[in-house]
Order: sequence, then structure tokens, then C-alpha cells
Amino acid sequence: MEINKDLVAASSTPIVLAILAEGDSYGYAILQRVRELSGGDLEWTDGMLYPVLHRLSRLGLVESRWEVAESGRRRKYYRITPDGRAHLREQQRQWQAVDATLRGIWHTLADVPPIGRPALSATIPQGV
Repeated sequence: MEINKDLVAASSTPIVLAILAEGDSYGYAILQRVRELSGGDLEWTDGMLYPVLHRLSRLGLVESRWEVAESGRRRKYYRITPDGRAHLREQQRQWQAVDATLRGIWHTLADVPPIGRPALSATIPQGV
């Protein structure tokens, strides 16, 4: 499934902050976690993730540090800050409101017959 880029962009901040709330992480591991959490529906790239991380860092929501991995490679690790946790809680509240609204309207639409088709109950003879 291809997810609209506006929806991907809108959801990137709470997704990254939530992943970092699980523990410190680095770019490639964040990309893998997004893929895992989405069942492969979200396929982020470096070019999408790093601007988000840099913006969150500028806003003071994450901080970073360099570490040397067992392989000898340097990796930049990111950590959520206390302000980042507060922002994540607010994002979670907002996304839950959006989710509840969408679920409500979709539930309502599920009970409405498509245009041009009669409701199922109208096609079943009464008393049968």
C-alpha cells in the first residue's frame, strides 16, 4: 500500500518521538523500526528521516551523540528529551482525537448504503 506523502509527513514527528521514547536509537534502526511497526506499509528513506531528526533537534525535542559501534563505525544516536516527551504526549492526544473522529465517521458511513444502491433491509421481503 502506498501512503500519501502528506500523511507520512504529518505522522513523522509522533512516530519518531515514540520510537525514541522506547530507547535511544540511530537512523538505520529507526528506519527499520518504522518498517516493522507499519508491517512494511511505511518505507521511509534517509532523505525523509534525517530532516525530521534535525528539525526535532533544533526544537530541543531530541538530542544526539556520536558512538562507535562494535564494527568500528561511528553512529549518531538520538535520544528524546523531557520536552520531547511532553510534545509526544500532546501529539498522542491530538492523533487520538483525529483517530476517534475518523473511526466515528467511517462507522457511520458503514451503515449508509452506497449511492445508487438500496439498503440491504429494503431488498429483503418482510415476514420471510
